[in-house]
Amino acid sequence: MHRPARTLAVAVTAVLTVALSACGGDGSGSTSGADATTANDDATTSSSPAPAAGEATFPVTVDAENGEVTIEQRPERIVSLSPSATEILFAIGAGDQVIAADQFSTYPEEAPATDLSGFDPNVEAVVGYEPDLVVVSNDANDLVASLGELDIPVLVQGAPMDVESGYDLVAGLGQATGHVDETAEVVATMRAEMEEAFAAAPDAEGIRVYHELDDTFFSAASSSFIGSIYKEMGAVNIADEADTEGTGYPQLTEEAVVEANPQLIVITDQVAYTAEDVAARPGWDEIDAVKNGNIVTVDADIASRWGPRLPQLVASIADALTKAAAVPAGR
Repeated sequence: MHRPARTLAVAVTAVLTVALSACGGDGSGSTSGADATTANDDATTSSSPAPAAGEATFPVTVDAENGEVTIEQRPERIVSLSPSATEILFAIGAGDQVIAADQFSTYPEEAPATDLSGFDPNVEAVVGYEPDLVVVSNDANDLVASLGELDIPVLVQGAPMDVESGYDLVAGLGQATGHVDETAEVVATMRAEMEEAFAAAPDAEGIRVYHELDDTFFSAASSSFIGSIYKEMGAVNIADEADTEGTGYPQLTEEAVVEANPQLIVITDQVAYTAEDVAARPGWDEIDAVKNGNIVTVDADIASRWGPRLPQLVASIADALTKAAAVPAGR
């Protein structure tokens, strides 16, 4: 049988500070003139209001790939150069704090996608949005150091190695943006839906899977985020043998794919070819997945992101594995 989804508690806690002040004067609850003046001055000079119930206090320190990042105040001008982060920010209630996102942040529809690039970021273009927080998936063009000189905090959140790590990244964004309670609810919902999707998956033990990233035969091994999902279901990933350096994304040879004889081949809708094109490759007609019509196409956005839509990916893969499991292997 497939293994059930792991349950690892994600530490997402809300800290609420309640200020209590004693009333002076005649005991009627009124405030003297001097006290009122002081209170008004305090209200005017306060850098930020007291947090409401369910909000996080600031400053907060968040663990990221670039180390511990301290965010002094609740960010109100976030620039996201990561499609995954953009999707998560909107899901946890921080969408109205996002003022700009990269060109590939196409979900949700209301995301403020621009021509900003997350792969080749332009520091001046990012600074032009006057952000008080920038979220990226990698530190390209020394973006972290450049923005650090301007006291602009940057969170580097690369692709997680597995589903549990993905939950941690979601929790980190909730902490950084002041949406702790909402984030806890999102993570809890994701966990429940993921466990339901895994529970509904077939007995995929031993089913050979090949997840193709492009037509040069780069693949997703078990040590990658998407590969961890196949592993969770008990499938055998034919890319694991080639992943000698543990990158999670080894390049196979065409001969190796044919020899491994996968029972399920998965491609994404981002490539410029179809399942029919894969099936028509010379020599591939001997592969079980091709003979039995088990080549499936998944949404590239969902397959490459670790956001709230991840259960949809698990469900689609489960359906494909169900079909593959129903056909006896050729060898």
